[in-house]
Amino acid sequence: MDKKSRLPVALKDVVIVVAGVGIVWAALWIAFGTQNPFYVVSSGSMEPVLKVNDVLIVRDGGSFDNLKVGDIIVFNRPEGGDRVIVHRIIEILQGNDGDRVIRTKGDANPSSIPGTDFPITRDDYIGSVISVIPGVGLITKIISPPVNYIIIAIILAILFFNRMGKKDKTSSPAAGPTETSPEDKQPPTDAGASDPSPEDKPPSADPGATGSSEDDKRPSA
Repeated sequence: MDKKSRLPVALKDVVIVVAGVGIVWAALWIAFGTQNPFYVVSSGSMEPVLKVNDVLIVRDGGSFDNLKVGDIIVFNRPEGGDRVIVHRIIEILQGNDGDRVIRTKGDANPSSIPGTDFPITRDDYIGSVISVIPGVGLITKIISPPVNYIIIAIILAILFFNRMGKKDKTSSPAAGPTETSPEDKQPPTDAGASDPSPEDKPPSADPGATGSSEDDKRPSA
């Protein structure tokens, strides 16, 4: 099989991997109601409840209307939206449009910070914290962009070239039978059935010679 015929097979494996990642991401979005259900705590404003490098599992699913004082939520900073904040709700107000407006505060902070802790609206809200995985956020920081994209690219490249290499091995021709020269095709001689040549025959015994008697074998006195 040539390289052109192997290429679609290798590309198919890459497409399967990418599709699998997409399916997992879609499943998480459906299950948690948010594009990204995992967040890492990066400051100590919620200590001792939440520590730096804790991983938060967040769920939305239309929970904004059901929030209550004391819930820990994740939201975009109201002023500028340049940061993601995780703080505890300390007050729920009603805005001019009749919708809820939330005020939060970090457990370790002395008071709410204007522009950060309030006014939090529905558009700022990401989700409420439903679970915490202590300490494992350090791993996610190590593989944060662009490192995570490099790792994914390396994995896809390994799968691609591994598939190409397997096809090279399976498509190599099998070794044919070994040819022999005309000399090798001569039938072997039966060493036990061949007669010796005249040169190889032992000399015939002299009729006049006699073997030694028993007296000759005795030691002389």
